[in-house]
Amino acid sequence: MPAGTLYRGREGMWSWVAHRVTGVLVFFFLFVHVLDTALVRVSPEAYDDTIAVYKTPIVALMEYGLMAAVLFHALNGLRVVAVDFWSRGTNYQRQMLWTVVGLWVVLMAGAAYPVLGHAVREVFGS
Repeated sequence: MPAGTLYRGREGMWSWVAHRVTGVLVFFFLFVHVLDTALVRVSPEAYDDTIAVYKTPIVALMEYGLMAAVLFHALNGLRVVAVDFWSRGTNYQRQMLWTVVGLWVVLMAGAAYPVLGHAVREVFGS
């Protein structure tokens, strides 16, 4: 192991880090969502302006990132439950992690066009 490596664990440590990071990202999204929804009571014009910004291609990309974070967090959470409550879960935690990653990649690839298609058409005018 190289000197100075912050995380010395293998897949388990990285899944732990990814689970925490995605959880924090989802929390901040929910916080911002509550604030922007509250704008409708304070200033309907500001709310309409905010919603207009949300229809831009860069925000579509951010929505795809949010979907990636929520999906990974959910799938990995199921893996954590299996590791914690299945008596042999720790024996299979690595295989379960790679199953989660594979399923996540497949689902995210399948969601790319439905989520990002309108943004790509807007940017490239197709």
